[in-house]
Amino acid sequence: MSKSRKTVSLDWAIKKLLRSKADFVILEGFLSELLYDDINIVELLESESNKERAFDKFNRVDLKIKNSKEEIIILELQFDYEYDYFQRILYGTSKVLTEHIKVGSDYGELVKVISVNILYFDIGLGEDYIYHGTTQFYGIHNHEQLKLSAKQQKLFNKKFPAELYPEYYLIKVNGFNDIAKNTLDEWVYFFKNSEIKDNFTAKGLKEAYETLAVLNLPDDERAIYDRYEEDKRYAQSLANTIKYDLEFAKEDGLRIGIEKGKLEIAKNLLDLLDDETISQKTGLPIEEIKRLRE
Repeated sequence: MSKSRKTVSLDWAIKKLLRSKADFVILEGFLSELLYDDINIVELLESESNKERAFDKFNRVDLKIKNSKEEIIILELQFDYEYDYFQRILYGTSKVLTEHIKVGSDYGELVKVISVNILYFDIGLGEDYIYHGTTQFYGIHNHEQLKLSAKQQKLFNKKFPAELYPEYYLIKVNGFNDIAKNTLDEWVYFFKNSEIKDNFTAKGLKEAYETLAVLNLPDDERAIYDRYEEDKRYAQSLANTIKYDLEFAKEDGLRIGIEKGKLEIAKNLLDLLDDETISQKTGLPIEEIKRLRE
């Protein structure tokens, strides 16, 4: 029977432990398994996760990675449901495209962007737990897939337009049944359980097994990590409470009750979250929240 080792959660690992070049091998291993390619990370670029807000500190974390092919990989973890998440990842890739082209450059110099999303909530309707999205062109009449011209293929070293466009990966962690049938599943098992079995063979997991083990953390760092996990659970509990309270208020059908419920929830969150986040979660105008602080 294989043994396993409890590790720190992936969001903590990305925030605190995987940003040095010595530990790139762990992220390279996961990306290599996902993309069926030998990924080499050149550097980590500035990303939104370095501009934390109170709720985002627990709700999401992201990295912007530049690999040896000059491609940019956006790696994001998201814990809380967002109804417009599909548009959000579209915006994220579009923003990277515009940020990484020099003024006056040809469109042919646009970077290839790959958006990898590790999600701890269900998104869309589908029974699989890993989805891959590309932009492909097919003939309306003959259903033929459009290829690049011979000149374009030589210039870009690609065969199809889809290879030039952004790609999207959605990993629905909670939809995984904990049965690892291949090396990519081993990574998803780690994402879901914060645990690595000693018989796992996926690229990067051996290094993760040693680097991310909770028992390997110094006492002071482990205390900080334990406190972070407890705060994360509390933040998630608050988010769930907001959701259930609002749903209950809506079902009750009383406008006054709904508004009163929102105000009570907002008051309880004043010391924990910023005004913008409270507004997003309760639907109250920011001006109303500012008045509650007075």
